[in-house]
Amino acid sequence: MALPVTVSGRNLAPGFQDTHLFAPRRVALMADPSIPASAILARNLAAGGFRGALHAVGAPWPGMDHAPDLGALAEAPQLAALSLSPAALGPAMDALAARGCFAAVVPGPAPDLASHCARTGVRAMGEHSFGICVPSHGLNASLSHIVPRPGRLALLCQSSALARAVIDWAEGEAVGFSLIAGIGTNADYGFAGGLDWLARDAATGAVLLDLRRIKNRRMFISAARATARTRPVVAQRPGHAGRGVADAVMGAALRRAGVLRVQGLEDLLSAAETLARVKPSLRPGADGARGDRIAIVANGLGPGQMAADAALRGGARLATIPAEARAMLDLALPGGWAGENPLALPPGQGHRLAEAASLLSALAAIDSVVAIHAPAPEEDPQIAAAALAAAAAATGKGGRAAPVLAAWLGQASAGAQRRALAERGVAVFATPEAAVQGALHLAQDRRNRTAAAELPPAEVLEVMPDRARVAALFAAARTEGRLRLDEAESLAVLSAYGLPAVPHRAAPTVEAAAAAAAGMGWPVVLKVLSDDLPAKTEVGAVALDLRDADALRAAAATMEARLAEARPGLRPRGWLVQQQAGPGRELRLRLGDDPMFGPWIGFGRGGTAAPIEADESHDLPPLNRALALAMIGRTRVSRLLDGWRDHLPVSREGLAEALVGLSQLAVDFPELEAVVINPLRAWPDGMAVLDANITLRPAGEAGFLAIPPYPAALARPFTTKDGREVLVRPIRPEDAEGVAAFVRRVPAEDVRYRFFNPLRELPPAQLVRLTQIDYDREMAFAAIAGDLIAGTARLVLDGQGGGEFALLIDAGWKRGGLARHMMGRLSEWAANRGLRRIHGQVLAENAGMLRFVRAIGFATRRTEDPEIMEASLEL
Repeated sequence: MALPVTVSGRNLAPGFQDTHLFAPRRVALMADPSIPASAILARNLAAGGFRGALHAVGAPWPGMDHAPDLGALAEAPQLAALSLSPAALGPAMDALAARGCFAAVVPGPAPDLASHCARTGVRAMGEHSFGICVPSHGLNASLSHIVPRPGRLALLCQSSALARAVIDWAEGEAVGFSLIAGIGTNADYGFAGGLDWLARDAATGAVLLDLRRIKNRRMFISAARATARTRPVVAQRPGHAGRGVADAVMGAALRRAGVLRVQGLEDLLSAAETLARVKPSLRPGADGARGDRIAIVANGLGPGQMAADAALRGGARLATIPAEARAMLDLALPGGWAGENPLALPPGQGHRLAEAASLLSALAAIDSVVAIHAPAPEEDPQIAAAALAAAAAATGKGGRAAPVLAAWLGQASAGAQRRALAERGVAVFATPEAAVQGALHLAQDRRNRTAAAELPPAEVLEVMPDRARVAALFAAARTEGRLRLDEAESLAVLSAYGLPAVPHRAAPTVEAAAAAAAGMGWPVVLKVLSDDLPAKTEVGAVALDLRDADALRAAAATMEARLAEARPGLRPRGWLVQQQAGPGRELRLRLGDDPMFGPWIGFGRGGTAAPIEADESHDLPPLNRALALAMIGRTRVSRLLDGWRDHLPVSREGLAEALVGLSQLAVDFPELEAVVINPLRAWPDGMAVLDANITLRPAGEAGFLAIPPYPAALARPFTTKDGREVLVRPIRPEDAEGVAAFVRRVPAEDVRYRFFNPLRELPPAQLVRLTQIDYDREMAFAAIAGDLIAGTARLVLDGQGGGEFALLIDAGWKRGGLARHMMGRLSEWAANRGLRRIHGQVLAENAGMLRFVRAIGFATRRTEDPEIMEASLEL
C-alpha cells in the first residue's frame, strides 16, 4: 500500500500560488512612464524571451501586447510588475485582486504595501524589489543591467545594487541562475516563501541569501532548513558587523538552519564559485563531520606552501597522506616528489596535476583537494587545464570522492584558461588563498548541515528537573510584584535543573549571617541579597575570604555604608553567605532574547571582565549534548579547558550538561526573559554556580523558540493483532539507513505505488528529504520493530488548511492493523494542528489501497489523469 508525496505550490493566500511568482504563464506590466524604473522593467521583460503571454496594461511599451486595462485581457495575468507611484499602487492592487491576479513585484517605494496586501490578498515582493528573473523561462521582470544566463545558482536578495554586482560577476565567471528574486524591504512576501519554492526546485543547485530583516523566525528557519537539506545555502548580512549579540544570534540561527554564513562580497562570491560548481562528497568522514582535511598539490612548491598557510590560518588541517598512497603517487609521478602535504610536482610534470589530484581525491583520509597551477616555461597549459577539468568533473559532483578545487595563477596567459575551466564547471580561483577559502566553505557547510540535523527533544535532561519548585519560586516573585529574582532564588532555580550552586544560605540579619557562616565553615563570601543588584561588585556589595564572625560583621557594616551612599533607595532582602570556592576556571552562561530570533544561549569566559571580553559563542534552544559541546568548542576559552602546565583540565561533558540544563529551563518556562550565570566555576571533578541573576517577562508575555523541539512525546507503542510490538514515533535523521533498507525490502510493486516510480534504491538527497523533516510543516511516523522499520506514514501541510498523506507498510506487517493505526496517528496530529482535510493521490490500479482508504472513511474521486485517483477525508 502506498501513496506519493507530491507537494503542490504552497498557497499562502486565497487565489495565490507561488508558481504565479516564480513560474508564471501570463505577466502584466503596469508602469508609469515618468518613473525611471519603468523603462528598465519594460526593456528587460521584452528582451528576455519570455515563453508566455506578456501584456502592457495602461501605458503601452514596446515588445508587449497592449491593453487599456485589466478587464480588456482575455485571461487574468498570473504575475504583475507594478512600477507605479505610491498613490496609484493601492487602486492597482484592488484591480488585480478583482481580476484574479494575486502575485506582484513592486520595484519602487510603497510605504503602505503591507496593508494593501492584507486588504486585497495579493502577495507582493517589495517595496524596492529588484524584481524576479527566471532565465530558463525567459522571464526577466527585474532591474538588471544585463540578461542573466540560465544555470543552477539562485539569489534571494534585499539589495538591488548587490544583485547587480552578483549578476555581473556571474556573467564574467560563466555562472548561470535558476532564479533571482528581490525581496526588497520584505514588507510582504519574504525569504521563507522564496526558500519554500527553492526547496522543491530541482533546477536549483545552490542558494545565495542577502539578508537584512527576518519577519517570522520559525518560518524562516523552517524554510531554510528544508532548502539546505538538499543543496548548499549561503547567506550574508551586511551592515551588522560589531552589533554584538544580535549579529551572533543571527549566525547561530543560520548555523542551526544548515546555512553557511559569509562576510562581505568577496567571501560571498567565493562561496558562490565553490558551491555553484562543487557538490560536497557524500562519503562519511572518518573523524566525524569536520570535513576540513585538505590535500594540496601544485606544480611549484611556493604556491603550495601559500595554500598550506591559508588552510592552517583558516583552522583547517593538512591531510596526512597514508603510506600506501605515497607508494601509488611514486609510481604515478616519475621524477620524485617531496612526499608531504603540500605535494609539489617535479619540474616539467605540471601536466600530471590532474592525475595527482584524482589520486588524492580517492583517499578516505582527505575531504577536499586544492590543485594549483602556476605558469611554467615550455609547458602546454591547455593540456593541463583540460585534464584537470575532466578530473574535477569526475570527483566533484557529490559522489564518493573528495571534491577538487583549482587555483590557476596568473592573468596574461592564465586568464583565458581560468575562464575555460569555469565554463566546464570547475570551481577555479585566481589565487591559492581563494581556492583554500572555497575548501573551508565546503567544510563549514558540512558542519552546518550536521548541526541542522540535530533535533533535541523537549525533554533532554537525564535527571528529572524540579519544575514544581521553579514554578513556585516564579509565582512567589510575581505575587510580590517582582520580575527579578534575588540571588538565593536564582541559585535555587538553577539547582533544580542540574546546575549545582556553591553551598550557601540566605540570612535576614548580620547576626544570622554570622551564625550561618559558622555552621557552614570558614572562610565564606558575604553578599547583599537583593533582586535589584545584578552587578554587586560595582557597588561593593561582595566581600570575599571572610575568616571569622568579626570580619563578617565589619564587611557587612562597610557594605551597608557603601550602599547607603551609592543606592540610597535600595532596600536589601538580607544577606547571602556562601562557602568560599577554591580556584578554578571561571565561565559565563547566559540566556537572553533576540528581537528577531527569540531566546538564545551564550557560553564563554566568565568573571568581571566577561562583558568586555569578546569570547562568547551563541546558539538557540533547544540544545542537546552534541550542540552544547560544539558551542563550547567555538570559544577561545575552550583551549584552556584541557589544562596546561599546573592548570588542571575541566570536564567539557559537565559544561555541556550545564548548557543543556539551561536550555531545558528555557524550553520549560517561556516566561523567562534573561538568565546570567557569572561565574560558573569549574574544576576537574565538578563545577558550581557562584553568582546568578534571573529576570522574568511581564505577565502574559512568553518567549517563542525559533526552532521547535523534536516531538518525542508523540512516540507510542503499538501491538498488532498477532501480538507483535512496534514503537511508532516521529522519524529522525538517523533513520536514513533504516529507511533505505526498508525500501529495498518492500516489494517492488508497493514501492512503485508509493513513489509512482519503480525505485529500488532511494537517492541520497531523497533519503535526506524523507528523514530530516520540519515538524512545523509535516509529520512522518516510523514504526520501529527492533532494528528494522516496519512502516512509514507521512503528512505534508498543503498551506490550504489540509495535508497530503503517504503510507508504506512492509509486506510482512500488513493485515495486522499497523496501517490503520498509523493513519489514525496522522489524523490525530492533523486535528491537533487544526487541519480541516487530509488528502492524497492513489494510482487507479492500486485496488488494495483504494479499499483501505475507503474502509477508514476516505472519499475517492477520479482526477483529470485517468491513472490517478484522489482520496480525501474531512476532519
